[in-house]
Amino acid sequence: MMTDDQELFNLLILTRLSYFHLSTIVELYRRVGSATEIMSHRAHLEELDPEISPKIVSLFAGYDSLARRAEEEMRWLSDHQVQPLALGDPDYPQLMRECSDPPLMLFYKGGVALNRPHVVAVVGTRHCTPYGQDVIRQLIGQLKALLPDTLIVSGLAYGVDVRAHREALDSGMETVGVLAHGLDTLYPAAHREVANEIAVHGGLLTEYMSGTNAGKQNFIRRNRIIAGISHCTLLVESASHGGGMVTANIANSYGRDVFAVPGALGAVYSEGCNHLIRDDKARLVTTAEDILKAMGWEDDRKVRRARREGIERQLFPELSSEEKRIVGLLQKRGDLQLNLISVQSGIPIGQATALLFQLEMKGVVRNMAGGTYHLIR
Repeated sequence: MMTDDQELFNLLILTRLSYFHLSTIVELYRRVGSATEIMSHRAHLEELDPEISPKIVSLFAGYDSLARRAEEEMRWLSDHQVQPLALGDPDYPQLMRECSDPPLMLFYKGGVALNRPHVVAVVGTRHCTPYGQDVIRQLIGQLKALLPDTLIVSGLAYGVDVRAHREALDSGMETVGVLAHGLDTLYPAAHREVANEIAVHGGLLTEYMSGTNAGKQNFIRRNRIIAGISHCTLLVESASHGGGMVTANIANSYGRDVFAVPGALGAVYSEGCNHLIRDDKARLVTTAEDILKAMGWEDDRKVRRARREGIERQLFPELSSEEKRIVGLLQKRGDLQLNLISVQSGIPIGQATALLFQLEMKGVVRNMAGGTYHLIR
């Protein structure tokens, strides 16, 4: 093996051991600086660390099986064009490296850089409501207009996660999905198409080697990576307990900024957000500009240019005067049925029907159950 291959081989062995003894293995690697050096002393680890526990030493007794698994993984990584990122690699996310519990290795399939000036994690409930969907669409649309180089990070789960990925892709922004299993599978399988798009227009990231399934504990570990590689975390919707709340709390523990979208009193999937805001554990967000101000990103040249061009408040497509009349009515009155829109706007019902169809095509309104029309943004 070449030197780089030898180091990767030994890193993969240590990675297997670190799944159950993360802090000890990572601390040893940080102290020594080389997986190959550690493995060359595996029979006498006390020479590298006089205080190392006998339990850790005993882990290396299974070297042969660990070596076979590392060789298999090296072949798999090469065959599937997956990039292994060791803790000391320059492409390893710097923000994650600064955390107290970074993975020894990450596995990455994608083409966008993970070390970026603006990385925002968007997380929340798997039961994303129409309100949450509208919020995601608005905030990502605003980020696209104000700071288009923002990288959107989430976990490819149902609800808020996949909606955030989808909106980022649809708006032409780059997005990274952090997985709770190896890159040879996907959970949930229903998101395969979105995952394939993300791999092309962003990236898929995990700390797990191939063959690792999505166990319950893996999702908790996955959440720390979502928070760890991001400058800030945005909680869109969450009940008082859930994965989004876990991620927000982890981000707080890392000293990262946390933002939350407020919701109606008594709304189950806004309880978590409202509690974080109440307890000063998250800043209230109603527009993307709230995030930019808090993060000190306002002075970015792209933001100044957007302001000059009036982009940040021009999130609607070009609308006719009649379409603007309907939008204004829905802004003022809330959801309305077609006949009320026609009466209150003074637009004949046939023309109103055609206008509402055009507004749906432009992504401005949505036809809801019961024939009511809902203003999206």
